[in-house]
Amino acid sequence: MGVVVQKYGGSSVASPEKIKNVAKRVVQEKEKGNSVIVVVSAMGDTTDELLALAKQISKNPPAREMDMLLSTGEQISISLLAMAIKEFDYPVISLTGQQVGILTDSSHTKAKILKINIDRLKKELENDQIVIVAGFQGVNEFNDITTLGRGGSDTTAVAIAAAINADRCEIYTDVDGVYTADPRIVIDAKKLKEVTYDEMLEMASLGAQVLQPRAVECAKQYGVIIHVRSSFSYEEGTAVKEACEMEKERLVSGVTCDLNTAKIAILEVPDRPGIAYKIFSALAKANINVDMIIQSIMRDNVNDISFTISESDADLALEITKGVADEIGAKGVKFSKDVAKVSIVGAGMVNNPGVAATMFETLAEEGINIQMITTSEIKISCLIDASSAIKAVKALHKKFNLS
Repeated sequence: MGVVVQKYGGSSVASPEKIKNVAKRVVQEKEKGNSVIVVVSAMGDTTDELLALAKQISKNPPAREMDMLLSTGEQISISLLAMAIKEFDYPVISLTGQQVGILTDSSHTKAKILKINIDRLKKELENDQIVIVAGFQGVNEFNDITTLGRGGSDTTAVAIAAAINADRCEIYTDVDGVYTADPRIVIDAKKLKEVTYDEMLEMASLGAQVLQPRAVECAKQYGVIIHVRSSFSYEEGTAVKEACEMEKERLVSGVTCDLNTAKIAILEVPDRPGIAYKIFSALAKANINVDMIIQSIMRDNVNDISFTISESDADLALEITKGVADEIGAKGVKFSKDVAKVSIVGAGMVNNPGVAATMFETLAEEGINIQMITTSEIKISCLIDASSAIKAVKALHKKFNLS
């Protein structure tokens, strides 16, 4: 038949009973005559527990040692799942990222996959084995263990599907697809039958936690169609694939909210060439991604520069920014974690004027002040107070008739 790659998230393997349920589903796929590769995350909250354990030892643990620690979570999952599948009397083998041949760069805790040597995978599949792969991890050129960042198992699954030219790539999670908004916030949110790569990439990068953004990037680059499904039901989920005419007719596909956001403002920055480069190159060297950027109008040869970063990078970003601010002669730095990024996403926005005005009108009607704005062809994002985030999502979902 074909090769199927399945990925199961932490909530899907959070207990022995859930692991047995996953084993059953994997065996059912094997019984259809397909070769099966299963990518697994760490059990439940294991990664968070390991992070908390590290913080009890060190306030600033070395990134290399964090990778060594965090990679153990997936090794527990793959071995237990292999044992559960063996109970069904099927040949199965569990492999770490290193054993699979996943080579990454050396950006510890945020590594990127460079290539996958599929020889071992092909050999095991030819021997009719079900292959269980540890997600979220690989090794660099020095044979050191690396991890791919939160949600990295999604990227592992898509990259393997691309490398081995799989017929299907299924991402199993605790929700049964991609919705127009977080159904925990908007009770009448609608499940989408399909979304484009670009829409899903924007949703994922703007707070929707269904897929890791880099997994969507990889899928788009190699044409891997992703099926997002629930591991707790057999309902059809959402297909993430290339755009089609039907999708372009949909004005707005979803509303997202990202609470994992912080804002930094550098005050009275000297207005001269090279200043922005000094600020953002310093952050880039520390592997910190910057999202929204606003520079105020010049006054007395100075201006203010504000930008947002992930809250998880906030402490390091603030330290770096203060150092650069002193170096360039800025007046000071302001910092806030009490912000949220609310966004609307839709492939149809590119050819429909007035969408931004409708979004701003909706927020105004709710008495919500906008601090920063960024746009692309298929998304509009507004930075607002975190306390208004849920109200904003509900209002925008209603305004654009997404139910």
